Amino acid sequence: MTEQVVSALQVRRVAFDLSSSPLHWIPGDPVSSHLINGIHLLLPAGELWFCRVYNKALPLVQDAQLRADVEAFIRQEAMHAQAHRKGEQWLADQGLDVLAYRERIDALFHQLLGDAPLGQRWLQRRFLERHWLLARVGIVAAIEHFTGLLGDWCMNSESWDKADPVVADLFRWHLAEEVEHRSVAFDLFEHLCRTQLGFYVSRQALMAIVFPLFLYFIAEGGRSLARQDPDPQGRRLARQTTVRVLLEIERIGRRNDNVPTFSLILNRTLRWLSPGFHPRTEGDTAQALAYIARSPAANAGQSG
Repeated sequence: MTEQVVSALQVRRVAFDLSSSPLHWIPGDPVSSHLINGIHLLLPAGELWFCRVYNKALPLVQDAQLRADVEAFIRQEAMHAQAHRKGEQWLADQGLDVLAYRERIDALFHQLLGDAPLGQRWLQRRFLERHWLLARVGIVAAIEHFTGLLGDWCMNSESWDKADPVVADLFRWHLAEEVEHRSVAFDLFEHLCRTQLGFYVSRQALMAIVFPLFLYFIAEGGRSLARQDPDPQGRRLARQTTVRVLLEIERIGRRNDNVPTFSLILNRTLRWLSPGFHPRTEGDTAQALAYIARSPAANAGQSG
């Protein structure tokens, strides 16, 4: 009889009420509030895309423990998508148009990164199917590098202690789980690559694409909300180019740590270049689990 393998990753329900949370949930910092709020528009489609890609990859996984971890990862990501969809609705309830930006994100994940390579149906051929699936698994691994490092930053920052507790907890719970499962995407990509050289070269090539796009979509999500802000201080973000947004992130991060600095993101991503890099060194699982254990949203979800 086959031994049952269980992942250490837990799937947790959360319960939270954003109805009393202000749009500028970080006091006196509408720019950081908008940049982080924009993540509500980016993540639901992206994380459900992760789930679709990984469900397609599961039949190729030969290691039982890795398979169990991937299955748990899928369930965690689905829960994250549900939580941020509620965050998106909260933004809509604040009178903001969330659909225009969301349509662009949906097009990215459903069309450009769908089953037809780059949205081109003539490229949807059997001999390309595995290569395209592997490329998308690698893209997930590159994106998860950012969510993991942001989670590590968040677990070691106290700046959100002064922010709206519900919004702060929602993001902290999510980022803690990103630290918890930070190695799964990397390990799956490595497992599916046929050679270590192919794994190294392909993960560098994919990161070269994902890095600027990740920064662009974070900036654009914030801009899409800021341009609708009645507060002139909040609208200032809408007029900035992506480069100016990155400079602003650096300035804010150095001043009050409300967001991670661009230099921190860059320096942590440069570690990806090392042939010996592995996400296990990029965060503290015990620290992340300790936060989850005291998270009001996670505790309310467990008791609800």
